[in-house]
Amino acid sequence: FLVGEEFIDTKPVCLILGDNIFYGKMNLDRIMAGFEGGARIFGYPVHDPERYGVVEFDAAGRVLSIEEKPQQPKSNYAVPGLYLYDEHVVKTAKSIAPSPRGELEITDINLDYLRRGELTVERLGRGIAWLDTGTHKSLLEAGNYIEIIESRQGLKIACLEEIALRRGFIDCGHMRQVIDETPASPYREYLQQVYDETQLCGTR
Repeated sequence: FLVGEEFIDTKPVCLILGDNIFYGKMNLDRIMAGFEGGARIFGYPVHDPERYGVVEFDAAGRVLSIEEKPQQPKSNYAVPGLYLYDEHVVKTAKSIAPSPRGELEITDINLDYLRRGELTVERLGRGIAWLDTGTHKSLLEAGNYIEIIESRQGLKIACLEEIALRRGFIDCGHMRQVIDETPASPYREYLQQVYDETQLCGTR
C-alpha cells in the first residue's frame, strides 16, 4: 500500500495476492458498488481450515475474529488473498509496525480494521474455485485444473486480449494488430478464432 499510495490516492482499492487464482463468477462489480468503507475480506469454505487464516463472523457478515492456522478453528471459512479497502488503508498501513520478518503484514492491517469494527466478510459461493499457488505442488494442481477446463471447453481462461475485445476496451483494428504481432502459436490461433467470431470482428 505504501508503494501504491499515489495510485490509491483517495479511492477504495482492491488487492489480490499474486499467488492466488479465482475462477468463477465473483460479481466483483456488484461487491465494489456496494462497498461503503472500512475493509472487506472474503471467506471460502474449506474442509481443512486449520491450514489457513480462518474468519469467524456473525449472521450480518461482521467479522468477529481472524486466526492464523488455529488448532481449533471457529469456522470452516478460510481467508483467501483478496481484499477490499477504503481510502484510509494507506494511513492504516503506515501505522502498523513491521512483523518479526521485517515486513508489514496484511493480517495486521485487517486486525486494525477489526478493532475499529470496520471489517466485514463476503462469503464466496460454491461455484467459485480458489487456487493458492504458493507451493510447487499447488502450482501444478492449478495448472492441471485450468488445462482441463480449457481443453474441455475450447476456451481460454483469462485471455486478456479476448476480455478487452469483448468488453469494448479495444476495437477490431487493435485486435488485428495484436494478432499480427503475435508469433505463430496455439495462442495466436486462439486470438484469430476469437477475432473471426461473427458477433465480434468476423464477416457479417
